[in-house]
Amino acid sequence: MNLDIIVQNIIDNWWQLALIPFVSAAVGYITNLMALKMMFKPMEFIGIPPYLGWQGIVPRKAAVMAGIAVDTMTTKLIKPEEIFERLDPHRVAAELEEPMRMMADDIVYDVMAEHQPTLWATLPDLAKQRVVKRVQRDSPALIAEIMDKVRYNLDEMFDVKDMVITSLMRDKELLNRIFLDVGEPEFKFIARSGAYFGFLFGMVQMIVYAVYPASWVLPFFGLLVGYGTNWIALKMIFEPKEPVRVGLIKIQGLFLKRQTEVASHYGELIASEILTPANIIEGVFKGAGSDRLFKVIEREVKRAVDESIGVTMPMIAMTVGTKNYRRMKASAIERLVDRLPSTVKHIGTYAEDAMDIRNTIVERMKLLTPTEFERLLRPAFEQDEWLLIAVGALLGMAAGFAQLVIMFGGG
Repeated sequence: MNLDIIVQNIIDNWWQLALIPFVSAAVGYITNLMALKMMFKPMEFIGIPPYLGWQGIVPRKAAVMAGIAVDTMTTKLIKPEEIFERLDPHRVAAELEEPMRMMADDIVYDVMAEHQPTLWATLPDLAKQRVVKRVQRDSPALIAEIMDKVRYNLDEMFDVKDMVITSLMRDKELLNRIFLDVGEPEFKFIARSGAYFGFLFGMVQMIVYAVYPASWVLPFFGLLVGYGTNWIALKMIFEPKEPVRVGLIKIQGLFLKRQTEVASHYGELIASEILTPANIIEGVFKGAGSDRLFKVIEREVKRAVDESIGVTMPMIAMTVGTKNYRRMKASAIERLVDRLPSTVKHIGTYAEDAMDIRNTIVERMKLLTPTEFERLLRPAFEQDEWLLIAVGALLGMAAGFAQLVIMFGGG
């Protein structure tokens, strides 16, 4: 194409050419924003399974994401054994004394009314109170002993990885929040950078199309904008890992530069939403090791009941029958196991202070190497990252075709 034709093309299409960088900026922003949305939404698959449709990458890979998150938590930040080491069994027993008293009262009355209603009805109130008080007196010590058993056999009774993964799989919205809250500034940067880099690509696109107005130029550059803006933004977030000085300027990945700030926010999120005393207690009583725990509880309760009855056991056995006595004891244990998790939650305030999970996580996060720290956010992009960039490229190319048809009449 000679110079005269180029000049005439610029004169005839000057306003369309002038709009190209701005359209390119809009395309870059929209494609990056859509790529981010597609990482987290929708929570469930929409479309015709298995391939014709979409589910957010993080919710779709929930098990993998949760596994990565828990590996970082339990290998680099805080270990279950040190959490439980901070709990004083006797302080726990003291905190539970009042709720245990109420629970013991209910259990004794319920069991006796169910298995020996006649005997219990004819028993003088003073005798009933003595039975209840004996159980109430021994209950806190029983809790302390069970706590000791848990602490010294923690690996068998509590699987923190199972607890966290189960929690995050059950609440995919929370899994999304871990990444969204921790990387909020980076996600905003990705969207904005689409506009910045899209405008720069658009300047080149404008010059090329002015010189060579072939029909493929706008779709091709649209593809480059959709692909390039995503790729560059990701590189700027995570690269370089270690600070690199270029003249007077120190360059480091945007996320990695915020390590101290992220540590505080992440510690707060994990301590308030995941590794809470309530969740840990639920994990102990309902998790993978709960069967072993219940065996310990059953053994300790049986021992406590027998010791409480002591020398009166033969008389009770004779009165209610040995078989019925065993059923009564089994019923008491069953009720205790059922109600113990909700009762133990009364130690929430003490446990939260004693475990001090938030501050522990914050301080240790500050000490992570850049490579270790990167793992908090990078997994959200690593899973099917190529697909996000490819989708951005296809959207950019489609926008380029639309630009060609609408602004230049099809080229």
